[in-house]
Amino acid sequence: MSKPIVAIVGRPNVGKSTLFNRIVGQRIAITANEAGTTRDRIFAPVEWEDREFVIVDTGGLESRPEDNLGEEVRRQVGEAIADADAIIFLTDVSAGITLADSEVADALRRSQKPVILAANKVDNPTRELAMAEFYQFGIGDPLPVSAHHNQGIGVLLDEVVALLPYADDKGEQGGMRLAIVGRPNTGKSSLFNALVGEERVVVSEIPGTTRDSIDTRLEREGEGIVLVDTAG
Repeated sequence: MSKPIVAIVGRPNVGKSTLFNRIVGQRIAITANEAGTTRDRIFAPVEWEDREFVIVDTGGLESRPEDNLGEEVRRQVGEAIADADAIIFLTDVSAGITLADSEVADALRRSQKPVILAANKVDNPTRELAMAEFYQFGIGDPLPVSAHHNQGIGVLLDEVVALLPYADDKGEQGGMRLAIVGRPNTGKSSLFNALVGEERVVVSEIPGTTRDSIDTRLEREGEGIVLVDTAG
């Protein structure tokens, strides 16, 4: 078995990429106040308390996507949920519960995967009290975190690793990195998906669809290759 997978899932603009970067310890995922910044799944290895796993950043789940790009993001999140050994359901305590939050909670309950409910942006006593409304999801006790201020992250990771199976790291290390580079809208993501053998990244005729560098590990004739899709 390879390293366990933990997916960060939630509606747009709750701070998923900020939490992802905080857990990884470096800025890998692009963060912005604009909703919908993350579109593809982004993977990174993490070690916590001598346990290793892979953390996955995902795009925001919209209740009613307005275009094909939104539907593609929704499909990517669905695949992340299906592949995950555990899921961090991230919410935003400053905004309270929204319809999109409730729909994400419903999807996660149907998945029957282990879920940790994290309430982000809890950085003062008032917001800690406001966290109580998230109990209505019925997904256990919400954990207070502030990804931006690095608060509550250790407790969250303790909860994560307690849910994970132990991994066999054989074959995870080494191998060459191969990047696909080119100007926008030349088909880099289509080529990436063809090489990987699945719809791993969002493909659209809209230039600039890929915003983050996306890594995926492949094996060819017993040799490991890390394939990297890049923004145009």
